[in-house]
Amino acid sequence: MKQSSITKYRAFPPVSLPDRTWPDQTITAAPIWCSVDLRDGNQALPTPMSVEEKLDYFDLLVRVGFTQIEVGFPSASDTEFHFVRRLIEENRIPAHVTIQVLVQAREHLIQRSYESLIGAKQAIVHLYNPTSTLQRRVTFHNATRGETKDIAVQGAKWVAQYAALAPETDWSFQYSPESFSDTELDYSLEVCHAVMDVWQPTPQKKIILNLPNTVEWCMPNVHADQIEWFCRHVNKRDSVIISLHTHNDRGTGIAASELGLLAGADRVEGTLFGNGERTGNLDIVTLALNLNSQGIATGLDFSDLASIRHVYERCSRLTVPERQPYAGELVFTAFSGSHQDAIKKGLDLRTQERAATGGEVPWAVPYLTIDPQDIGRSYEAIIRINSQSGKGGVAYILDREHGLDLPKTMHPQVGKYIYDMADHLGREMSADEIGEAFHQHFANLDSPLAVNDYDLNHHIGERGQVECACSISYQNAERKISGRGNGPINAFVHALEGIGLKNFKVTDYRSHAVRGGSDASAAAYVQLQADDGRLLWGAGIDSSIEMAGLRALVSAWNLMHR
Repeated sequence: MKQSSITKYRAFPPVSLPDRTWPDQTITAAPIWCSVDLRDGNQALPTPMSVEEKLDYFDLLVRVGFTQIEVGFPSASDTEFHFVRRLIEENRIPAHVTIQVLVQAREHLIQRSYESLIGAKQAIVHLYNPTSTLQRRVTFHNATRGETKDIAVQGAKWVAQYAALAPETDWSFQYSPESFSDTELDYSLEVCHAVMDVWQPTPQKKIILNLPNTVEWCMPNVHADQIEWFCRHVNKRDSVIISLHTHNDRGTGIAASELGLLAGADRVEGTLFGNGERTGNLDIVTLALNLNSQGIATGLDFSDLASIRHVYERCSRLTVPERQPYAGELVFTAFSGSHQDAIKKGLDLRTQERAATGGEVPWAVPYLTIDPQDIGRSYEAIIRINSQSGKGGVAYILDREHGLDLPKTMHPQVGKYIYDMADHLGREMSADEIGEAFHQHFANLDSPLAVNDYDLNHHIGERGQVECACSISYQNAERKISGRGNGPINAFVHALEGIGLKNFKVTDYRSHAVRGGSDASAAAYVQLQADDGRLLWGAGIDSSIEMAGLRALVSAWNLMHR
């Protein structure tokens, strides 16, 4: 923003609360959750959901575990009205779920809302009117504080009157001083007390006071001060449920809700993935999984987050961003080489610790705040390879996707080759491409030297000795060679020395069974040191562990002479 533009803005006033206690509090239990996807989220869509889409979405919210769902604004349109009617008439509302409807403080709208709820077993009627200084001055043409409070009080009376006409329904009442965060604190309290005087809540029949951060004007710590101040001063605190409804204009809606819970709030309204007006509402998925990551049960089930995201994207016609916490396509993906290496080490150590203890161990993997499997993601997607990747990430892919557990000292050689290739291509490489590149450059290389066949004789008189007779191709000519040694690899080296190939020595050898059901069931890795000091690894893959070792040695020798 240009310097000349900044003068039009003013700092948001702080709350005088020198003895605030919320910074020392800890969240130990989940709040009451209320989804407002079907109202606040739906009204923010370029193309609102159809009734059928809203029914599908409602079923999704029930499966996730919401017990309070704001289903719409039935006085606003016939579509909204008929959706509520279908929920009730088709018995789609489980006994443990309470639906909520929003309504302005106008009698004909309140009457229409109650008509939509005929036959409901239980319902929350959510009354609101704007109370902020700005709304009073601009929207309501300099309405006084008294006039604005009178609107709330009259609305509360109508809500109670129409509820009394339908005693077969278990009614709950909710009031929102819209734009609470931009309303004078003493005045928002005054209006809420006036509504409470009408509804007369008790500890057995509580009402909900919802304090909307309708537009996020302030930092989340100021919002927390507002909530703590209100909780301290509200009458009959044991008879009211304090509810949060944060928006995300400053990008801190989740932080504002978390600090609001520290400040004493009992309930949270929000949407899946943060859909809503302007920059959106609180993202309940993120807040709930944040609590899960601290060991707090929430009552919400996001263990199959991909399917939830699918329904959300189909019904809302919106796309979850790739970097959306927990749900985004890339949030469990590491491109950085150092990150990849740390993740691989963390996952391997966790596997070892679980095997040692025979049970679960606390989650502790670098760069991963939660186990992706707990929300239906897989480890295969964690590490992907581009030119920014490192040796650990390449080794991870070869291990997890292709069953090849490369020796640690082989990682730099293979990693450099793969990410140099990615840099040349200018794009990410798939797991299949990485496997193919490894096989082509490091495994079973057959030029200028190839091993075609072998025969081992373990009974040659000298204890611990083995004879290796091989058919090789060297410089396009097939030859028969043999040598003796303390094992197949050592015997093969002596056989090569017998035809003058002496410019190397074996410095390391590893082998293992290949995972994944491949016909080539054994993998071997041999490191050779050349006369000039270079160290080069080669790999061999074969159904025979002995042949895999010989092919690995030949592969390393061929790399040495390329």
